[in-house]
Amino acid sequence: MYPEWPGPIPKEVILEDKTKLKQIRLIQQLEEEDKQTIFRLVEKMLTNKKFKDFFAKNAATL
Repeated sequence: MYPEWPGPIPKEVILEDKTKLKQIRLIQQLEEEDKQTIFRLVEKMLTNKKFKDFFAKNAATL
């Protein structure tokens, strides 16, 4: 037959069912390059939101 696995097979990680603190701890476990990718995505989303909010607020004055 097949040899025994050295441990349990990992399950899929779903962040949305975790607390915010648990989400951050899981992200901290990633390789540095993967963490940087996540941070760049978040920065891009935050920048987009700031521009969207700015234009929504100032569109009425145009």
